[in-house]
Amino acid sequence: MTGKLRREVGFSGLIFSSLGGIIGSGWLFGPLNAARLAGPLSIGSWLIGALTILFLGLTYAEVGPLFPRAGAATHIASVVHGNLLGKIWAWLLFMFYIAIAPVEVMAVITYANNYVPGLLRGDSGLLAEPGFLAAVLLLGFLFLLNFLGIRRVAQIFSGLGWWKLGIPVLTCAVLVLYSYHPENLQVRAWGENLHGMFVAVASSGIVFSYLGFRQAIELGGEARNPGRHIPGAVIGAIVVGAFVYVALQWAFLVSMPPQQLVNGWDRLQFPGLFGPFAAIASLLGIGWLAVLIYADALISPGGTALAYATSAARAVVANGEVGAGPVFFTRVNGKGVPWAGVVVAYVIGCLYFLPFPSWQKLVGFITTISVITYGIGPIVLLQLRCSVPGLKRPFRLWGARVVAPVAFVLSSLVAYWGGFEALSYIFGVLFGVLLLYGLFRLVQGRIPGEKSGFYHITWIFPYFGGLWLLSYFGPGVLGGTGDIPFYWSMLWVALLAMLSMAWALKVTVPDGQVSSYFEAMAEEGISL
Repeated sequence: MTGKLRREVGFSGLIFSSLGGIIGSGWLFGPLNAARLAGPLSIGSWLIGALTILFLGLTYAEVGPLFPRAGAATHIASVVHGNLLGKIWAWLLFMFYIAIAPVEVMAVITYANNYVPGLLRGDSGLLAEPGFLAAVLLLGFLFLLNFLGIRRVAQIFSGLGWWKLGIPVLTCAVLVLYSYHPENLQVRAWGENLHGMFVAVASSGIVFSYLGFRQAIELGGEARNPGRHIPGAVIGAIVVGAFVYVALQWAFLVSMPPQQLVNGWDRLQFPGLFGPFAAIASLLGIGWLAVLIYADALISPGGTALAYATSAARAVVANGEVGAGPVFFTRVNGKGVPWAGVVVAYVIGCLYFLPFPSWQKLVGFITTISVITYGIGPIVLLQLRCSVPGLKRPFRLWGARVVAPVAFVLSSLVAYWGGFEALSYIFGVLFGVLLLYGLFRLVQGRIPGEKSGFYHITWIFPYFGGLWLLSYFGPGVLGGTGDIPFYWSMLWVALLAMLSMAWALKVTVPDGQVSSYFEAMAEEGISL
């Protein structure tokens, strides 16, 4: 049986879906990883991450409501640069969205191993057989919740949202009340910490933590009033999330017992204790807070996993709609549940439980691929301003011609800070998929009247290739050869981003094709 996605999600459901995506395992791991890399300057890392995502979020606040469809990010890429780029972005987003729920489930299992030993293989962080079974079952439960219907899932988001906000705020207040050492904020190694401040943005889970802002956009096809509610939910969730994370990092730094820092922040360890905030609570004798944090280690990542399980199913639907996957992907039952997307996302999601690197390394890959894919938003915003200037815009971004380029430059810098290894992995997979797709189309034969769309994607080759080369010759802290100094490499990345954006705006599809897309959407009865 087939049906349509139902518009049953209000503002609270949208903003708490984004907050549920933002406040997950990041607060349980990120502050420790950031402090090891940047010491007290890790507060700056969270601010840079928040600024980057806020600029991107502002562009999506205008663009997102124009595409009130499930898996909107996939459609955004195809409208301005054609179906081929839409397919490329669909593949990237497909793997990105499906990866998050398993990563969050792994965070739950990792914390659970503290009181249910045997879920992990010793100190390796990899799942043992019981842990693998538990992860598969927990992920399956979260995907099954989609069958309750989007209205009930949104209600779960709202309920979990208050808990997910409350526990981190309570943790900040209690730790600072029990232990306050402002002298911990003294920066002892400015050069090393300053480099680490930028690297931490991509590699310690900071941008990864903020990425949940897009949940409200991905549920746009089921929002009751997307024009009014999506922009407010996106911007509100980013601002609230940034406040919480900056406060957490500050509390982590100033509440740390000084005796733990005799070897410096980069060698900070908690022997016999797991989880940075729970470890500090235990060291300070606040047992009840440690228990509460361990309980939240099940709820916060679990809630984020549910948010991404929901959006992953919608991303599968979008893949089918743009032709990057079979039409089967678009199947929706009579209750408005994309059941085919739920099944496909769950099956592929289980593959992520195979022996992957650590949580920190895996989120580094995810962060890099996400900012690359999200970077299309600023380009689409500027092109839509030119191609369909008269289109009704529920939210119009002030200063877009400044905000959009800044957002693209910042997203490029974060991708660069992800390091040479992450970029090599992502671009290698991407060009491998492109090669296979080209061979498939060659064997299949060209459909009469079909255009390849290659011209419209020419900008991605110098952009991706330039990022990779700059990373290869970049500083050693990013895995490069060290031929280009750190700050000079950042300047070159910024210039590359600006030139690539200008090129991308020159090779868009004709304006009439963009207009036809929105006319067709209106004929389908899809309102903004």
